[in-house]
Amino acid sequence: MKNKALLLFSHLFVLIVGFGLGVYFLPILTAPKSLDTLKINEYEQKALYQTEFVKDLKGSDLFHWGEAKVTISKDKITVNGSIAPGPDYKLYLTNEFVEHEDEFLAIKDQAKYVAEVKSFNNFAIDVSNDIQVNKYNTIVIWCESFNEFITSAKYQ
Repeated sequence: MKNKALLLFSHLFVLIVGFGLGVYFLPILTAPKSLDTLKINEYEQKALYQTEFVKDLKGSDLFHWGEAKVTISKDKITVNGSIAPGPDYKLYLTNEFVEHEDEFLAIKDQAKYVAEVKSFNNFAIDVSNDIQVNKYNTIVIWCESFNEFITSAKYQ
C-alpha cells in the first residue's frame, strides 16, 4: 500500500512539473524570430516617444521582468531588448504608471488593449489606426492567463 501511494505521488508530481514546464516553454518554442537590430533601428527613427523597461519595478521578480529600450510611434511600438518569456502576454496603454498587478487590475478597465505579445526579444507591435498613443502615458505588458504584471514604462 505504501509503495502504491509513493508511486501515485511521484507520478502526479512529474505530471504537474511537466505541465508547468510545458506552459512556460511552449511560448518560447513557438515565438516568432526576433527582429534584426537594423529593422528595430529603422522603426526607432520614426518614434514619437522613447522609454525603457527596467528590472527593478515593484512587481518584477525572477519570472516577470523587462529590460529594453522601448519606442512608441503612432503606428508601431518597438522593444529593443528582452522581456521575461511566458504565455498569453498582452500589451496595454494606460494613463497611469503602474508597477504591480494590484495597481494594473485597479485600472485595467480603462486601459487600451493594443495587441498580443508573442516574442520576447527585439520585437515590434503594430498599433491600429484607432489608437492614439499620445492620449496615454504608460506601456504595460501583462500576462492575461495568470493575471501577472510583467513590466511597464512611462513614456510621457
